[in-house]
Amino acid sequence: MIIDTHCHIYYSEMENAEEIIRKAAENDIHVILNGTDPQSNEEVLELAGKYENVHAALGYLYSFADEVTEEDICLLDEQLSSDNVIAVGEIGLDYYHTKENKDRQKNLFEKMLDLAKKHDLPVIVHSRKSMQDTFDILKRHDVVGSMHCYQGSAEMAQEFIKLGFYIGIAGPVTHTNNKKIRKTVKEIDISHMLVETDSPYLTPQEKRGERNTSLNLKYVIRKIADELDLTEKEVTEITTANARRLFQI
Repeated sequence: MIIDTHCHIYYSEMENAEEIIRKAAENDIHVILNGTDPQSNEEVLELAGKYENVHAALGYLYSFADEVTEEDICLLDEQLSSDNVIAVGEIGLDYYHTKENKDRQKNLFEKMLDLAKKHDLPVIVHSRKSMQDTFDILKRHDVVGSMHCYQGSAEMAQEFIKLGFYIGIAGPVTHTNNKKIRKTVKEIDISHMLVETDSPYLTPQEKRGERNTSLNLKYVIRKIADELDLTEKEVTEITTANARRLFQI
């Protein structure tokens, strides 16, 4: 088994979502689908109920911070009780796309963390150009989880690991100019790593120009193996065990 710990393979993102999920199953790939708003959360739940290799992570991302209502929070609270839900995600902060609503982003993020604690679920966290605020908020909450497509320093990665977080490694590790994430891969122990695709985004170097799918997880695994002088089998086995431990799969 291989586990793609973060992807968006559902109808509003990919017209052929079910075809990709079936191909993943044929290759013994399990996928954790991450919702970001009410519509995608519903789609994730539907697919998780239909396919054995699909696991649901539900959440409201920073992009929904200006629209979210208390009704939305109550709806998510109910949905998180589903047996198919294994995490609260995708949630977090992003100051790259917009800085104007930082307070609303933080408020929504904290509400998501409160729900994760209530339902005893790990979280899947997005953080772009907001690493310190993300860390400071997580430090105040008793949760564990994954730092999705980690983009910070190796030193900061170690601080997240101390909080009980795993570091998500995705397609950018294969990109020629992304030396920063490869440095992080070399400096943290593989026992704290997860592999992911963020499909249909963040396509590996080998498939640049194409929409990403979970079948491309092999390129992420191959690059980690190269950087750490391990076999691809070893990387697969260790990161899969990490994911199963965190998400109780």
